[in-house]
Amino acid sequence: MSIFDAPVHGAYLVVSALGGPLHTVGAIIVFTLLVRTLLLPLSLAALRGERKRSAWLTRLRDLQETHKNSPKRLERELAKAQAEGGSLFAGMLPTLAQAPFFFVMYRLFLADTVAGQPNGLLAHDLFGAPLGERVFSLLGSHPLVAAGLLLLLAGTAYWSGQLAARAGTTSVLVRLLPFALVVFSLFLPLATAIYLLTTTTWTIAQRAVYDAVVPKEIPAPVRA
Repeated sequence: MSIFDAPVHGAYLVVSALGGPLHTVGAIIVFTLLVRTLLLPLSLAALRGERKRSAWLTRLRDLQETHKNSPKRLERELAKAQAEGGSLFAGMLPTLAQAPFFFVMYRLFLADTVAGQPNGLLAHDLFGAPLGERVFSLLGSHPLVAAGLLLLLAGTAYWSGQLAARAGTTSVLVRLLPFALVVFSLFLPLATAIYLLTTTTWTIAQRAVYDAVVPKEIPAPVRA
C-alpha cells in the first residue's frame, strides 16, 4: 500500500466526475487549472521573489563594475548587498508544490486498478491515442497526436525562454532548460503530458499578465 493510494483515488473520483459533462482530456485540463488556482498565492509570491532576485543580481553586477578598482570597498558593498537577501530558489515554490499533484496524475494513468477496482480512465483516449500510453510509444502508433503534443510543449518551452530573456536572464542554460520538459514528456503517459502542457501554458500566461500589470522595480543606482 502506497501513501499515494488515497490521493490517486481522490484524483480518480474528481477526473471521473468532471469527465461526465466533459471529455476526459477536458477533465484533466480542468483538474490542472484547479490545482494551479489553488497554488496561485505561491505562484504570485514566486514571481515577486524572481523580481527581487533579478534586482539583487543587477545590483551585484553594478557594484562589481563600480568598485572593480577598489577591492576593499567592493568587499564591504557586496557583503551589505548580500545581507539584503535575494533567494537563488525564488520561482521554485510552485514547481515544488505541484510535484505531489503531478505524481498523483502520473500514478493515476499507470495504475491498472484504483481502490481495488479496474481503472476505467485507461479506456479513454485522445483521437484514438490511449491516455495511459507513454508518449514515445504513441510516436509509432499515433504519430499525429504525439507529434502535436510535443510541438505544443516545444512552443511553451520557447515562450518560457523568451519571457526569461525579457526578465533579464542572460544564462543560455536557463533559457534552454524548459526544452528538457519536451524530452521528459516522452516517458510520460499521454494524460500526464497533457497535465504538463496545461500547467506550463498557465505559467506562461500568468507570467505575461504579471509582467504587464505589475510594474518592475528600478534598482537604486550604485554610488561610486
